[in-house]
Amino acid sequence: MTVTHAPARRLRRRRRVRAKVTGTAERPRISVFRSNRGIFAQLVDDEAGRTLASVNWIESDLRSLKPMEQAKQSGLLLAERARAAGVETAVFDRGGYQYHGRVQALAEGAREGGLRF
Repeated sequence: MTVTHAPARRLRRRRRVRAKVTGTAERPRISVFRSNRGIFAQLVDDEAGRTLASVNWIESDLRSLKPMEQAKQSGLLLAERARAAGVETAVFDRGGYQYHGRVQALAEGAREGGLRF
């Protein structure tokens, strides 16, 4: 019997989601990475293979916030940077994580910031 650990299970889920979700220049993919310390998100154009905008939890205005507030503010900041890059709609890639907690807060923050997905 094979034993799989949590990171390996997340990687399988992540690959399954990525097989179905791709980003374009008009509608990039919001890629989310969540760690115990913070959250990171970026807008990715998979066709060109480049990042259009990103937000990281270690930025000065996000670092001192509590985790849920940090995730929501990250979403708002990502939406603001997406608008500056000329992006209005996107597809959400949860990265193998449950759509719950900080991942959900980031998505809701991005929606409140004006990003549609």
